[in-house]
Amino acid sequence: MGEDDPHIHVEVKVVRGEAAVRNMLAATFGLAGDLPSVVATGCGLRVPYAMTSPRPDHVTCLPCREHARSEHLRFADEIERLGRLPGSSVTPSEAQQAAARHRALAEGFSGREG
Repeated sequence: MGEDDPHIHVEVKVVRGEAAVRNMLAATFGLAGDLPSVVATGCGLRVPYAMTSPRPDHVTCLPCREHARSEHLRFADEIERLGRLPGSSVTPSEAQQAAARHRALAEGFSGREG
């Protein structure tokens, strides 16, 4: 773990991060588990959770930004495929909207957002 690393990173599971799971459980069941103190990042380091962010405008580690970009694009494709499956609980329209949100996040991580 880089003690002197000034960069803000993304969790390796940026799309399905620990905080998102924790928030969903808290909202659904009223349960709130502890967040990990150290997490794996998209660039391969292990850093304090406080030095991570899922928001493109906060992440300063370039390898993490690229990791997050590719993960959001991959997840957008996955969501669209799910929406096209017969009997899916996600409609094609809902899948397209969710995929568009993830593509917008990917664009933010690329540094080319408008």
